[in-house]
Amino acid sequence: MTSPKRSAGLNRTAAAETSEALLRRLAAVRAETLKLADGLTDADATAQSMADASPAKWHLGHTTWFFEALVLGPGHPGYGVHDERYAYLFNSYYDSVGPRQPRPRRGLLTRPPLEDVVAYRRHVDAALVDLLESGRADEALMRTVELGLHHEQQHQELLLTDILHLFAQNPLKPAYRAPEPLATAQPPDGGWTAFDGGIRPVGAVPFAEAAMDGSGRGFAFDCETPRHDALIRPFRLATRCVTNGEWMDFIADGGYGDPLLWLSDGWATVQAEGWDAPLYWERRDGAWWTMTLKGPQPVDPAAPVTHVSLFEADAFARWAGKRLPTEFEWEAAAESLDVAGNFAGSGRLRPAQAPGTDQGGGLRQMFGDVWEWTASAYAPYPGFKAVDGAGGEYNGKFMSGQNVLRGGSCATPDGHVRATYRNFFYPHQRWQFTGLRLAEDG
Repeated sequence: MTSPKRSAGLNRTAAAETSEALLRRLAAVRAETLKLADGLTDADATAQSMADASPAKWHLGHTTWFFEALVLGPGHPGYGVHDERYAYLFNSYYDSVGPRQPRPRRGLLTRPPLEDVVAYRRHVDAALVDLLESGRADEALMRTVELGLHHEQQHQELLLTDILHLFAQNPLKPAYRAPEPLATAQPPDGGWTAFDGGIRPVGAVPFAEAAMDGSGRGFAFDCETPRHDALIRPFRLATRCVTNGEWMDFIADGGYGDPLLWLSDGWATVQAEGWDAPLYWERRDGAWWTMTLKGPQPVDPAAPVTHVSLFEADAFARWAGKRLPTEFEWEAAAESLDVAGNFAGSGRLRPAQAPGTDQGGGLRQMFGDVWEWTASAYAPYPGFKAVDGAGGEYNGKFMSGQNVLRGGSCATPDGHVRATYRNFFYPHQRWQFTGLRLAEDG
C-alpha cells in the first residue's frame, strides 16, 4: 500500500487512462479466481486439509475482504459493508485491522455457504467499479487496487495448491480437472552456464516510485525493494531443473537415510515425518505415482521434481556434490531472459520436461514449472522500509526463518512473476510446487 504523501501524482488524463486499465485488469483477475473455483462443491470449498492450507471459499472471501478493508473502507465514503461479520472471518494476518478467525480453524467456516461468498464478491466488485469509474480514486488508492490484484493472483496459486493437498487426502483421489494423457520425452542433457562475478544491481524500484499505467508492468512487492548493489562471486548454474528421474537415483542411493547429507533440522524432520520421497509420491506395482491436479499420474522421470522442501533440496544438492544457488545468483542469471514458461495459463497444471530450446545462455525453465529453492534467507534488503498503514504488514513481518524461492510454477498466474520476484516459505514446507536447480562455484 502506498501513502498519498509518497505518491508522485497523476494528471487528470493519465489518471483516467490508469483507471480504465485497472478496471480491465480488475475484471480479468476477479473472473479468473471464480473460474478456478468452478466445479468445486460447497464441501470441496469449505474443507481444510492442514493448518498451512486454506479452504477455497476462504480464498474467495479473503481476496474480497482485502479490497473492502484497504480500498473501499478508506476510499469510498458511500460504501455499504456487505456483512460486518466477514471482517473477522476473512482477515488473514492484519493485526492492525482487527481480530480474525485463527488460520488452523478456517475449515470450520461451514457458513456462509459458497454462494453467499460469491455474492459478497459481486457486491465488492460493483463498488470497486463505481469507485474507479467515478474518478474519485487518487493515485495512492489506485496503487492499492493494483496491490490487491497481485495479492489475488498469489491466492489463485494458493487455491490450486490447497485444493491439490485436500484432494490428495481423499481416498477417492478426485481430479480437480479432467485427466488427460501427457506425452513424455527425455529431457535435454544437464549442462552448466558460467557467470562472471562482480558487483551487480539487484532488486526492483519501489512501486511508489515506478510509473503506473494500470497494466501491472511496473509493479513490485515491497520485499523486492530497494534496488541495490550485491557482490556476486563467479558461479555456474545448471541449465535445467533437477528431474524426477534424478530424484529417483537419490532415493535409490539411500539419500533419505543418510544423516550426513542433511541439515540437523532437516534430518529431525525426515525422522519425525517418515519422509522417503517427495510429497504425494507413492509406489504402485513397483513404479512411482504421484497425485496431481488431474488425479493420480505416473511420475514423469523427465519432468522437474516438485513438492520437495528446502531440507530435501539441500540434501540432494549435497548428494550431487553441488549446492543451491543464492537468490542473487539466480536473479543475475534470469534478469535478461524473457519471463516465459509453463505457468497456470498453459492448463497443464503440473511441471513439464525442459524444452529443447533455451531462453539464453543454455538456460531452460527459469520461469514456470517449479518454484526454485535458493540458499538465501528471506531477509530485508539494505534500506528496506515497510510502507505506511496496514500494507506494511504484507511482507516485512515475515522476514524470519524462511527461505527465498524464485521463478514461479505451473500454478502461478501468467504475467505475475518477474526476475526480481521473491517468494518465501519455511524450510519444511513442500505442498507448493517447489523444486530446485543446482549451482556450483565458478
